[in-house]
Amino acid sequence: MSICKAVALRISKLLLEKKMTLYRLEKNSGILHGTMMCIMNERNKNVTLKTIILIAQGFNISLLEFLDDELFTNGYLELD
Repeated sequence: MSICKAVALRISKLLLEKKMTLYRLEKNSGILHGTMMCIMNERNKNVTLKTIILIAQGFNISLLEFLDDELFTNGYLELD
């Protein structure tokens, strides 16, 4: 699985857990709608650490909490 797909899936999971809309996440994180849509639709092939930090802040969680999911720890991420 690509890193971008894992990030998009993690965002979707957290949106459901926190009962938050994508719009609210965009506002909380300061990430533009177009950028967020590129992430969620996996058109963005390179998600930067800065973007992931902003997303975590938008959810009001730490970066470590965002990454603490089997999506990132199962060893199936494509690092190419």
